[in-house]
Amino acid sequence: MRALPYFRFAGAVGRRIVRPVFARILILVLGLVATARAVETPAPAFDRVTVPAMKTSIYVGSVTLTTSAFARDGEAWSATYEAKVFPWFFWGETGSITIRVPEPDLARLARGETIEFAGDALNHKQKPRKVTGRAQPADAAAGRIKVRIAVDDVELIFNGPYRFQ
Repeated sequence: MRALPYFRFAGAVGRRIVRPVFARILILVLGLVATARAVETPAPAFDRVTVPAMKTSIYVGSVTLTTSAFARDGEAWSATYEAKVFPWFFWGETGSITIRVPEPDLARLARGETIEFAGDALNHKQKPRKVTGRAQPADAAAGRIKVRIAVDDVELIFNGPYRFQ
C-alpha cells in the first residue's frame, strides 16, 4: 500500500521538528543527571587515621617517623610522633603533630580526589615544625600520603600508606 503524499510530507516535516526537540530533551536530562552527581558527597564519619612508620634518607643516614593514630577534633587531626635518626640517635625527637583537613577536603578524598593539607608540629623542646603534605586515596578508607616536615633548614619528605578507622 502506498502512503499518501500528504503523509510523506508530514513525516519529513515531523522529523525536522521532532529530532531537535528530542535532542534538547536529551541534553536537558543529561544536564540534570550531571547536576545530581555534582552534589557534595558527605565525608565518611571517620574519626581516626593510622599511618605506619615511614622512613626517609638524609645525608649519611636515615630518619624514621613513627606516629600514634591521628584523632579527629573538628578540622584538626592530632597525634604524637617520634623521629629516630640513624646513626645520630641524639638528633632524634618526640612531640605532637596536628594537620588541618576541612570537611570539604574529606568529602573530596572520599570521592577519590587527591587533597593537600597543612599543619604544625611541636617537638619536646617546644620548637615548632611546619608540616605540609598530600593524600592520594586508593579507595574511600585508604591511600598514600606524602608528608613534608621542615626541620631547621632541611625539609624531610616521608611517603607511606594511610588508613581511616
